Amino acid sequence: MAGAMSPVISVLIADDQDLVREGLRMLLQAEPGITVAGEAGTGSEAITAARKLDPDVVLMDVRMPGMDGIEATAHLIRAGTRARILMLTTFDLDQYVYRAMRAGASGFLLKDASRDQLATAVRTVSAGEALLAPSITRRLIEDFCRRPAPGGAAAETTRQLTGRELDVVKLVARGLSNAEIARRLYLSDATVKSHIARILAKLGLRDRVQVVVLAYETGIVRPGESS
Repeated sequence: MAGAMSPVISVLIADDQDLVREGLRMLLQAEPGITVAGEAGTGSEAITAARKLDPDVVLMDVRMPGMDGIEATAHLIRAGTRARILMLTTFDLDQYVYRAMRAGASGFLLKDASRDQLATAVRTVSAGEALLAPSITRRLIEDFCRRPAPGGAAAETTRQLTGRELDVVKLVARGLSNAEIARRLYLSDATVKSHIARILAKLGLRDRVQVVVLAYETGIVRPGESS
């Protein structure tokens, strides 16, 4: 008996440039297990399409006329969308991307990404993992987050976590993968995954990106600190 087929990942593309949408659609449609459910040219259209199509992943351009991608992302997250939102940006250091991550986006991708990078990003966020590229994500956080006031916020957060969970938060904030965290802390991958699930539940966070944002904003990790 043949094994069960993996579910097809449906993607909504939201970008105000026709050529960009066409290029993304062609790249994604060439990938097995991924289908483009629809397209949108503005943030408002993206919200309407997401409600109608219920995609697994939304590729959301940061800058669009009218309602931009950040506002649309925040709206969808507040509305309880199940879709994972992957932000599209032209520059690898874009202050708007940080704002989008705070709004609930699961990661970001440069528009000049290769087909393999695009497909990997879609599959990664669809699986419930955050797209955290240490070389870019950490720079975004460090460059654009506000320096937290010492004391209160970090203390309140750390009180909710065990010592081991706090260790995991710090390493997630540094951009380490589950396997890298497991090696660093001498744990199994499954144990790290369980720790992260408990951290998300305790802190009411959506995914790893929000763990990174919270860690920097509360001062659990500070820009420039070594891991």
